[in-house]
Amino acid sequence: MNAHRAHPPQFPPPLAPFAGAVPPAPSWFQQALADAPERRFVTVQGAPIEVLAWGATGAPGLLLLHGNSAHADWYSFVAPLLRAGRRVVAMSFSGMGGSGWRTQYSVAQWADEALAVAESTGLFDSPVPPVVAAHSFGGFVLMNLASRHGQRLGRAVIVDTPLRPPARAEARRSRPELLRSAKVYASEAEALQRFRLLPPQGCAHPFIADLIARRGLKQTTGPDGRPGWVWRFDPFLFRHFAFGRPLKELRAAQCPVTLVRGGRSRLVTPELMQLALQHAPAGTPLREVPDADHHVMVDQPLAFAELLAELVPAA
Repeated sequence: MNAHRAHPPQFPPPLAPFAGAVPPAPSWFQQALADAPERRFVTVQGAPIEVLAWGATGAPGLLLLHGNSAHADWYSFVAPLLRAGRRVVAMSFSGMGGSGWRTQYSVAQWADEALAVAESTGLFDSPVPPVVAAHSFGGFVLMNLASRHGQRLGRAVIVDTPLRPPARAEARRSRPELLRSAKVYASEAEALQRFRLLPPQGCAHPFIADLIARRGLKQTTGPDGRPGWVWRFDPFLFRHFAFGRPLKELRAAQCPVTLVRGGRSRLVTPELMQLALQHAPAGTPLREVPDADHHVMVDQPLAFAELLAELVPAA
């Protein structure tokens, strides 16, 4: 996985060449998917929250949080690589994946969901407190969780989360007037061929893109009454959304923090990472996943799993 092809000037949809067929995948990936998780739901504040879990209860725990418009299966090929001697859990925030939708959302509410999932899946049953790792937008959730409940956590691992100065962050908040109903695709193959990573980047591993795209779709009925396919997230999620104060929450973290950056990330520049370090607790280490853009688990899944294995003790 060390060789990663150079990005073209533009990024075509990675699954378009496959016309809905599953791309070929290496043996390690197939073996990881064969290690199927426990799948269930945990009800939190009235909403069913999708949960995937691997490993024995009582082993050192790891909770994995995804980014915006993603879902728990973004980790279903990474978590099996970490399950030996650990209890590994991934979840989908409300409004995303297989979890229920709400009329309003907030970072703090998602943090409450994460804590409830950790409790219900036995991550606090180990002699050592669990580690929580969060990618991209999920890092804001983890900052909130670490500021309010960090004394219960072993470490917060924040992966390529784009912290910005307050004025710039406010300017980039979602604009509700731009939200619109989800597009309904006539077939699963059509939806797969339109899938792109956001923010835009290349994809050297289409078999990973296929998995997260295919498991991010669900069947529905379109406005014309015909069956179709739609992405599994609430398109109006940010219509009523409370963001929080991530810089303040990172500074108030009550547990050790590790900041992780994709070595080629265009979203989290070295300058933004330095800003995060300035607000993180004293002594916070910075790690990089070489030859990875923003979506580190897509670009370098094996290296990302190795990094997490270093940060989460195994029984």
